[in-house]
Amino acid sequence: MKSTRSDWLVPFALISLSLVPAMAGTIRLAELARSAHITAENARFFAAPLPIVLHVPAVIIFSILGAFQFSAGFRRRHGGWHRAAGRILVPCGLVVAFTGLWMTKYYAWPVGDGVILNYERVVVGWVMVLCIARSVLAITRREFLSHGAWMIRAYAIGLGAGTQVLTHLPWFLLVGAKPSELPRAILMGAGWAINVVVAEWIIRKPQILQNRRTVVS
Repeated sequence: MKSTRSDWLVPFALISLSLVPAMAGTIRLAELARSAHITAENARFFAAPLPIVLHVPAVIIFSILGAFQFSAGFRRRHGGWHRAAGRILVPCGLVVAFTGLWMTKYYAWPVGDGVILNYERVVVGWVMVLCIARSVLAITRREFLSHGAWMIRAYAIGLGAGTQVLTHLPWFLLVGAKPSELPRAILMGAGWAINVVVAEWIIRKPQILQNRRTVVS
């Protein structure tokens, strides 16, 4: 079965969306590996490196593997792909969520973060855990559509950092300076909100719903 342009368009777009935060995370890991000069911006990572060392590779794997789950054609051509990738996506997603929650609670807040953003991170972190747990429960009951819907929601939350790059871009273009606490919380929250809205649209769109039925049957 030949691939079509649409089979690769969505995965390409999703992977592209995750490139900037993936590169930023990789730079953080490189700083830790070479014992770079400690600054106010990176001191929290040197003080407790394990969470960020786990978080960055997990979120990169989660973003890339998850992107190909949105290609119905790819999944049809590779029958075992979906199940094999799912066994990696679930633990990676949980690592992303729990390390994110740990860093939110114990890392010192960088300049520009505040109470509102802190609560946002706690909420989305636990919602991501809940979505993954619900997806696992659904698949054990062979509720395939429910499983897919919950994993789409978890993926949308996990990809929030990519969309947050886009929500911050107009601010930097128009204002120039780094946003203060309230604008930053709004821009960060908007990134997660956009992804969740798109995820719910995908879950409910009839044509996409039919594709999901064909690939899980």
